[in-house]
Amino acid sequence: MKIEIITPDQKVYEGDIKSVRVPGSKGSFQVLKDHAPIVSTLDKGPVIVVDQAGNVLNYEITGGVIEVKMNHIILLAESIAVAS
Repeated sequence: MKIEIITPDQKVYEGDIKSVRVPGSKGSFQVLKDHAPIVSTLDKGPVIVVDQAGNVLNYEITGGVIEVKMNHIILLAESIAVAS
């Protein structure tokens, strides 16, 4: 599964991942391989990415939109910071 995490200023991350957890506007949800196509708005909160090697990357966004289609994820964030 491929993901692109983008802000208005830059591409923050691009790569192959195992999963991503996002703060959906109706509640947090996780995207795994072969997830059904979806477009959802995102609230402020954590984005947790698990890459193919099992490394966990933590980000904090202030809102945005996610699109999932055919194992390709585009996450457009209003702003983003690396969380510790």
